[in-house]
Amino acid sequence: MIRATKKKLDNGLRIITLPHSDSLASSVFVFVETGSKYETKEINGISHFLEHMCFKGTKKRPRSIDIAVELDGIGAAHNAFTSQEYTGYFAKAQPKHFDKILDVVSDIYLNQSFDSAEIEKEKGVIIEEINMYEDTPARKISDYFLHLLYGDQPAGWDVAGRKEVIGALKRDDFVDYHSKHYVAEATIVVAAGAFDEPEAARKIEEKFSVISAAKKHPKVKTLESQDAPRVFVKTKESDQTHLILGFRAFDVFDKRRYALDVLGDILGGGMSSRLFQRIREEMGAAYYVYADSDLSTDHGYFAVAAGVDNKKAEDVVKAILEEFLKLTEQPVGEEELRRAKDHMIGGLMIGLETSNQLASFYGGQEVIRGSFLNPRELSKCIEKVTAGEILTLAKEIVRDDGLNLALIGPFKDGEKFAKILKTGH
Repeated sequence: MIRATKKKLDNGLRIITLPHSDSLASSVFVFVETGSKYETKEINGISHFLEHMCFKGTKKRPRSIDIAVELDGIGAAHNAFTSQEYTGYFAKAQPKHFDKILDVVSDIYLNQSFDSAEIEKEKGVIIEEINMYEDTPARKISDYFLHLLYGDQPAGWDVAGRKEVIGALKRDDFVDYHSKHYVAEATIVVAAGAFDEPEAARKIEEKFSVISAAKKHPKVKTLESQDAPRVFVKTKESDQTHLILGFRAFDVFDKRRYALDVLGDILGGGMSSRLFQRIREEMGAAYYVYADSDLSTDHGYFAVAAGVDNKKAEDVVKAILEEFLKLTEQPVGEEELRRAKDHMIGGLMIGLETSNQLASFYGGQEVIRGSFLNPRELSKCIEKVTAGEILTLAKEIVRDDGLNLALIGPFKDGEKFAKILKTGH
């Protein structure tokens, strides 16, 4: 088992090292506790836009091509991503290039130039990304579902933002946002792979010695309110209906989260799951169907997503609700529970084979929860889940006052879906 070491500096910066001498690559990740939930309506989308701008030039590397050529020249893989609660940057290369990827990643994180001309050009890129999501209903449906759940507050806004807001952003907006959020106490640097651990930690500390020690700006707490099932329909002529049906749950700190993960695997975690077998294999109504939870620092939900035959959309919604209700009525059998746990633990271990996956696993936990479990500890938490806990949990969350359905498809309204959207609880 790879040993994870966490060090917190006096300024609040956290460094996590995951040395693995036999690794064929090394990765450097930087996570920052900011995303769309830290925004106001006037700058919605700036977290994601700023992520793009980090690759558009620094004082040391003035042009985007300077960054790209340097990383491509060593065969490095690199990217970045933005979510509601955090943003991440990473590079991965052969171990001999560890110093180089650390230098580049720290540079783009700390020293962005935010050139006004580059900002104006990138607006077109961001808007085309938004357009791409609009034309990708399997991706866009999640935005509609979040808005249905949380409405006009940060948790209900699109991470990519709105086109009119993107078009109005100026250089000062980026400089101000970066100064408020890209600070030491909100930053986690993770190194994984083959490297000398003490030397790597020293180099990370040195590179990030110039980071701002200003106090982190907080996000607004998410408010939740619902007393009956809700339906949202986006009318779109399409060959397939994309839907998400789910229930409000709880935050990531809740002890029930492991039972919810197992429940999700039983319901829609693989080809042997209940929903896959019923909706795809028995009904022949969908190509993809899965269930998953999304738990944040102050809210969470559990949902099923599927792309289904337009003519069978109502029947699929009924089937999903029936499978949810079965979980509230009868304990999961011993064999099915064992299979779900083995599937989850096996997937966890396989998913941690590379240095960047390890870095993401540990850093992702740290940036959301402020702590982390190693794979064995997490596996033990999964193993402890009982059929009784799953039954109790299903009864707690499968309720009409937490039930939501969002669809994209050739429907004029959600009236016919509203008639069947009820659990009786």
